[in-house]
Amino acid sequence: MNTILYSILFVYFIWANFIKYYIMKLQEELIKKLSKTYEPSAMIDMRFKEKDVAFKTDEKGNPVLMFIGKRGEEGNIKGERYARTLKYDNNGNKIKDHWEMKGKAS
Repeated sequence: MNTILYSILFVYFIWANFIKYYIMKLQEELIKKLSKTYEPSAMIDMRFKEKDVAFKTDEKGNPVLMFIGKRGEEGNIKGERYARTLKYDNNGNKIKDHWEMKGKAS
């Protein structure tokens, strides 16, 4: 009985680490794309891996709102919605830059 339990836990551990590694790599690649500057005050559509991505840029061209998932027939993306926090000091140096999941996108 203990052997079966240990085998199940081992498989679960290996699978969980694989998923964690895959998701981290996906995030790193996507963050790299979102670190670029795009057309100011625009909605940009792209494909990333197997997912549809749409993001809105601020007046400087930085992506600040992102939708990622699968595009429906109406053109909306069903998936997840993320918002970006960008803060600068008085000299214009970036002091805070991170993405936060805000919920489901429909």
